Amino acid sequence: MVAATDFDALREQVLQCTACGLCNGRRHAVFGMGARPARWMVVGEAPGEQEDRQGLPFVGRSGQLLDAMLSAVGMSRQDDVFIANVIKCRPPGNRNPKPEEIAACSPYLMRQIELVKPERILVLGRFAAQTLLGTDATIGSLRGRMHQFAAPDGRNIPVVVSYHPAYLLRSPVEKARAWQDLRLATRG
Repeated sequence: MVAATDFDALREQVLQCTACGLCNGRRHAVFGMGARPARWMVVGEAPGEQEDRQGLPFVGRSGQLLDAMLSAVGMSRQDDVFIANVIKCRPPGNRNPKPEEIAACSPYLMRQIELVKPERILVLGRFAAQTLLGTDATIGSLRGRMHQFAAPDGRNIPVVVSYHPAYLLRSPVEKARAWQDLRLATRG
């Protein structure tokens, strides 16, 4: 039962999870890492190849860029931010997760949000934004403003949507917009 678990028990459930077929192809489930409690929670889509290999979120080039972005607004994953993904196992070929995979992982993310108690959630990428906000809107229409997430514990948590660091590495021209999103997240 995910709802009653403490942080360590939740981590163990994620690492042992076999609720969907993604468990068959993973090296490591990627639970998440960072500060607890956290000022911010960063939510990405799913682990990639490096994350699957190391069992940690946002490692490799995307993680380096994310760390630099957080540092630019005076934050770090060690002191201020908890980082997690919607999906805890890498989809084959980095494809988008399927609805049944999201459904299997969703209770884990909801409990993480409850336990981490972030003041703010920064959602990176279209897929993670659509999942957390329950919409099919484009990232362009979601970014640039504050949203609210109704947390399982009854709190309304401000949410800022931005581009995924992997996208920013491919499209550096969008870094200015991502900077605007970070600045928005630091307000209020």
